Amino acid sequence: MAELVPFAVPTDSDKTLLVWELSSGPTAEALHHSLFTAFSQFGLLYSVRVFPNAAVAQPGFYAVIKFYSARAAHRAQKACDRKLLFQTSPVKVHLGTRHKAVQHQALPLNGSQCQELANYYFGFNGWSKRIIKLQELSDLEERENGDTMVPLPKRSLKFFCALEVVLPSYDCKSTGIGLVEEPVNKMEEGPLSFLMKRKTAQKLAIQKALSNAFQKLLIVVLDQLLSLEAAWPRGE
Repeated sequence: MAELVPFAVPTDSDKTLLVWELSSGPTAEALHHSLFTAFSQFGLLYSVRVFPNAAVAQPGFYAVIKFYSARAAHRAQKACDRKLLFQTSPVKVHLGTRHKAVQHQALPLNGSQCQELANYYFGFNGWSKRIIKLQELSDLEERENGDTMVPLPKRSLKFFCALEVVLPSYDCKSTGIGLVEEPVNKMEEGPLSFLMKRKTAQKLAIQKALSNAFQKLLIVVLDQLLSLEAAWPRGE
C-alpha cells in the first residue's frame, strides 16, 4: 500500500507521538537532543517539543514528536514504547489521540523544510532548482545625485522570483513563484544595512518560490519491499 507525503506541515494524529515519563534529571534541551537522536532513526522528523509535567504530576517531562510519515511514526511507537532508550527507566510512547476535528487547511512547509524533505526521499543529488526569473520591483526613487543605494523613508524592497524544481529520475518538473516585500524605514540605517536587507529580501523571494513549487508535488512512498519513491504533480 502506498503512502502519500505532501510538502505540508504534518497535522494528522497518526504522524504524532506522545512520549511520557521522561526523567526530571536532564534539562529540556538535553532531552530534546536525546529524543531527536532516538526517533530520527525511524524517519524524518518535523518537530520535537519537550514540556515540563503539570504541577500536579510528578517531576519530569513529556514530549510531542511529529513525523512526516505515518508509517515512520507507527514503527517508532512499536519499537520505543516501554523501552529504556536513553534513560534508566522505560518511557511510554503512544500515537496522538484521534479527534473528530474540523478539517484545517494544510500549511505549506517553508523553503528550507521542503529542501530537507526532498533530500531525505530523493537524495541531495536527486533534485535541483532552476531560477527562471528574479526581478526587483522595489518602490525606491533615485536621489538627485544618482545614488540608488540609500532608500527614502517609508519605502519598501520588493522582489519577484519564478523558479522550477526538477526531479530528473522521475521526469517531473514543477514551477513556483514567490513575491516578497520588506519595509525600509529610515535613511540613517545607511547603505550597508540597505544592502543586507536587499540581499535578505532576494533570498526570501527565492525560498517562497521554492516552497510554492514543492506544494504542487506529492511524494508517493510504496511498500518497503519495492523500495521506491516517486513524486507526482498535484492538480497538473
